[in-house]
Amino acid sequence: MTFSVAGVCPDTGMVGCIITSSSICVTSRCAFTRSGTGVALTQNITNPDLGPLALDLLQRGESAEQVMQALGDADSDVQWRQLGVLALDGRKATFSGEQALGIFNTAQGENCIAMGNLLANAEVPQAMIDSFENSSGHLAQRLLKALEAGLAAGGEMGPLHSAGLRVNADPAWPVVDLRVDWHDTPIAELAALWRNYQPQMQAYITRATDPANAESYGVPGDE
Repeated sequence: MTFSVAGVCPDTGMVGCIITSSSICVTSRCAFTRSGTGVALTQNITNPDLGPLALDLLQRGESAEQVMQALGDADSDVQWRQLGVLALDGRKATFSGEQALGIFNTAQGENCIAMGNLLANAEVPQAMIDSFENSSGHLAQRLLKALEAGLAAGGEMGPLHSAGLRVNADPAWPVVDLRVDWHDTPIAELAALWRNYQPQMQAYITRATDPANAESYGVPGDE
């Protein structure tokens, strides 16, 4: 049903994740990022409340293992969930409940985690980790390449329909927040969105942080 990757870059302070699913609008329910804190992923018969809770606990300084334990304590149905937490400093934990769907697995690497359920094979998460660890450049680009590697390794058993990419750094709001909510080839569509957005990204950050020196795209007064 879903596979995903989360990654952090301690050098730049960026935290981010990318996710795809057969379900519509997966990013709104499953992918959570917070500047200066980290990433939380909640998928497989999802409970979206667990994402913000995980980030709150990470922000308080709880270890990844403590956060995962607290999520289990907070959700009596946790055995239906697949969860991941990744802190900016690289602390990490993943969990797959006994009721996770189909072939499911998780993998961990340096500053990254990956997981999936209803997969074509159990090696998909490790393929995403290998890609992330062996890539360079902007965190968003590394995450996108990792998701594409997961697809190339088999992806999930059914057709994909939605995908999303979120990256936080400084400022506090997501500097990358791209979504494909329903499409026959959502990963390719998401890659196209990133190619269009990347050249304009810094200009939107500058509008917020230094408006006197901001470039303008589109008509005057454009958001």
